[in-house]
Amino acid sequence: MAARCWVWGFVVALLAAAAVVAEVADGEEEGKWEPLIRMPTEEGEDAEAAAPAPAPAAPERVGTRWAVLVAGSSGYGNYRHHADVCHAYQILRKGGVEEENIVVFMYDDIAHNILNPRPGIIINHPIGGDVYAGVPKDYTGHHVTTENFYAVLLGNKTAVTGGSGKVIDSKPEDHIFIYYSDHGGPGVLGMPNLPYLYAGDFIKVLQNKHASNSYSKMVIYVEACESGSIFEGLMPDNLNIYVTTASNAVENSWGTYCPGEEPSPPPEYITCLGDMYSVAWMEDSETHNLKRETIEDQYEVVKKRTSNANKLNEGSHVMEYGDKTFKDEKLFLYQGFNPANGNITNELIWPVPKAAVNQRDADLLFMWKRYEQLNGGSEDKLKVLREIEDTIAHRKHLDSSIDFIGKLVFGFENGPLILEAARSSGQSLVDDWDCLKKMVRIFESQCGSLTQYGMKHMRAFANMCNNGVSEAKMMETSINACGSYNSARWSPMTEGGHSA
Repeated sequence: MAARCWVWGFVVALLAAAAVVAEVADGEEEGKWEPLIRMPTEEGEDAEAAAPAPAPAAPERVGTRWAVLVAGSSGYGNYRHHADVCHAYQILRKGGVEEENIVVFMYDDIAHNILNPRPGIIINHPIGGDVYAGVPKDYTGHHVTTENFYAVLLGNKTAVTGGSGKVIDSKPEDHIFIYYSDHGGPGVLGMPNLPYLYAGDFIKVLQNKHASNSYSKMVIYVEACESGSIFEGLMPDNLNIYVTTASNAVENSWGTYCPGEEPSPPPEYITCLGDMYSVAWMEDSETHNLKRETIEDQYEVVKKRTSNANKLNEGSHVMEYGDKTFKDEKLFLYQGFNPANGNITNELIWPVPKAAVNQRDADLLFMWKRYEQLNGGSEDKLKVLREIEDTIAHRKHLDSSIDFIGKLVFGFENGPLILEAARSSGQSLVDDWDCLKKMVRIFESQCGSLTQYGMKHMRAFANMCNNGVSEAKMMETSINACGSYNSARWSPMTEGGHSA
């Protein structure tokens, strides 16, 4: 009897051991033991599963998640950029990223704007909830600057001006997520306070961050027109940084959930609620288990959706740059993991938008809707009409004066062709970034501010530099083109300074 019991006990032990081996094999087959990342205050409900005995004990935490979220515009017509960034903040917080590790840049003139039909509330979808509540005011108003953005990213507290003083104080094992939503142009990203962010400077900042050995991996998402030009021919592949952009180096990005489009915002809204690329990645993150979805998975989904089912007259080519060797990493390493999504069905909550508005036309759409909303004959209605007329007139002035300068410099036939020529894939916009800035300053001194719209002409200035046009020649032709133009309304001083 004793022998029989001993044999039975031995069989049970063998079966238990076999089950453990099978479980380990299954884990290796599915996920190759996903890397674990923890917040400084995070206990982690899956800690036991992540460190199976009898393997050597893994470190208690692999690193900390950090994030920088930037809305680089101001004005109610740019509602969508604030909505994008606030929405991104809510996703990260639900994913467990600590507020102290998220730095938010936004002018903060939307939620309590007199034109906002829901005071104190910002939405990013026609039937979406408030995304503004709880968003920290780290850098707002005049403190939303390129200089502060660079200082925050580099963790340089002494270089920050105003704001909360919060910076990315990351360590070698940490992961960083950067999301930037705004207007852009070839080689530049907008800021509500000038100067703009220039690609050449931004890449140097990223290189300095890497040289400081203060992060493990970094993922950057950029929503802007010609956003690919920020990285094309410039972004090294050895910085442990992976980048996706809303568009390639030569095309616009698109606003969505706009008045008159499908789906349209609630009738009381007269502006776009989001941007196509931005809502694509955020609505994807909200409907997936980010411990299973990889960086590459999201890139492919967003690329397909942002192309608007390949109707590229209302969509753009999402691009990727930098280090593509870690695209198989799970998104939770950067955006966190929302436990509510543990068993999610991976289906979008809402239908995909069927139309979009060119980013550069979204502000005109807003002004026209504002005009239509006001009572006929009122002083406010006439004021908005004058603003529309002034805006369109200045746009035409920018287009015609740059075209004329090109003809003066390169000849009547060659001028437009040279100014608009895009360099081949793999080449940066310009060889001399300081030259580009000087050309912009000279032009604005004679012809008025480029404005968000005029950022599209950065390629023209870059091509002047690439073709050896001198500062003296640029000044001479700018005076000839704009000498009779009354630029007082659009003076760089009125607009807050030069774009460069």
